[in-house]
Amino acid sequence: MNIKSRKRLLFYFSTVIFIGSFGFYILEENWTILESVYMTIITLSTVGFGETHPLSDWGKIWAIGVILFGVSGVAYMFSEFSEEFFRMDFYRRNKMVKKIKKLENHYIICGYGRMGAVIAGELQEMNFPFVVIDNNPEEIKNIEEKEYLYIEGDATLETTLIAAGVERAKGIVVALNTDPDNLFVSMSVRTLNNDVFLVSRCSANDTASKLKRAGVDKIVNPYIAGGHRMSELLISPQLEDSVTISTALDRGVDFGIDEIKISDLTQYDGIAIGDTQLQNEYGLLIVGVTEKDGHTQVNPGAKHILHRDQTIMVIGTKEKLKRLTQPQ
Repeated sequence: MNIKSRKRLLFYFSTVIFIGSFGFYILEENWTILESVYMTIITLSTVGFGETHPLSDWGKIWAIGVILFGVSGVAYMFSEFSEEFFRMDFYRRNKMVKKIKKLENHYIICGYGRMGAVIAGELQEMNFPFVVIDNNPEEIKNIEEKEYLYIEGDATLETTLIAAGVERAKGIVVALNTDPDNLFVSMSVRTLNNDVFLVSRCSANDTASKLKRAGVDKIVNPYIAGGHRMSELLISPQLEDSVTISTALDRGVDFGIDEIKISDLTQYDGIAIGDTQLQNEYGLLIVGVTEKDGHTQVNPGAKHILHRDQTIMVIGTKEKLKRLTQPQ
C-alpha cells in the first residue's frame, strides 16, 4: 500500500466516522457527541456491543447505512494491510536469501534444537557468518527473534542445503533429532561438497561408525560427552576444562587446563617458572598467571617469579595434572 492509498483510506474512514456520528447526533434526541461517535465506532467494528440508547426507526435506517458503507471499507482495509504484510514478509525473506547467496566460507547449522541453538549462539558471539536450517515454525520464530540468517525447509532435501550455500560453506554441523536424519543429511552434504568440514550429532553408538563411513569428520554424542564431563567434575572438581585430541592412529589424547593456587604448591613459592621444572618433571606447561587482583598474564616468561597469592593456569594430560595436584 503506497502513501497515496493510505491517505485515501484514512480520509474515507474519517469521513464515514464524521458523517455517521453527525447523523446519530441529529436523528436521536438527547444524544451527546461522544455517544454518537461511540455508536458509530461500534457499528463499524461489528463488535456486537449493545446500543447506547434504543434507536428510533430513522436511527436504525442510519445504522444500516453506516454498516453498508463502513464495514465494506473495513474489510477492504484489512485486505490491504494483509497484502502489505505478505509483501513485507516476502521482501524480508527475499533480502535474506540474497544475503545467504553472497556468503562464502560460512557455517551451516542443520537443526535448531537445544544443541543447534547453543552452536548458533557461540558462532554469533564470535562474529562468524552462519545459516540455520529448520522447518519447525516455533523454532523459526526463535531464530527470527535472534535475527539469524536461516532457511525454512527440510535439511534432508538437497535443494534446501543448496539454498543454504552448502557448496561454498566452510563447515557444517548436523544436529537433527534422529540419527537416521543426521546420517542422511551427512551423506547429502558429502555428495554436494566433499571438502567441507562436517560435524554430526549421534545418539546411538552403532550410528557413529555409519556416520564415519559417510564422511563425517567429527561425531558428537551429547549423552556420552555430557556424562564424561560430569564424571570428570565429580572425580576431579579442580579440573577447569579438558579437550580430547585425535591422533593419526585415531587414539584420543586427553588434555586438561587446570587453575592451581600457588598456596597449594608451596614448593614453588618465590621460584621462577623456569626453575620449577614442571615441564621436565611432569610434562606440564604454565600458560597463564593470575594475580590476586584478577589481572592475568598469558604465556609468562621463564623468569617470572611465582608467589603464593597467585594462581597458575597449567596445561597437560589429565594424568600428569592429577599427579601434580595429588599430595606427595
